[in-house]
Amino acid sequence: MLIIERLEENIAVIENDGKRFEVSRDKLPKNVREGDVLKESDGSYEIDREKTESRRKEILKLQNSLWS
Repeated sequence: MLIIERLEENIAVIENDGKRFEVSRDKLPKNVREGDVLKESDGSYEIDREKTESRRKEILKLQNSLWS
């Protein structure tokens, strides 16, 4: 799963199965955010909205369980 770990000036650091690599931000959608899950096809990236939302909900669920 390709996940935006962090965004810097002109690059994005992407994690994929524990490995990290950098991609120029101009190859990513303009509205990409840290934590977004990406789909890659022929060197082009798009946000996988369904997986991103599912992942965010799971993280919130885990955070909420810490305070219960």
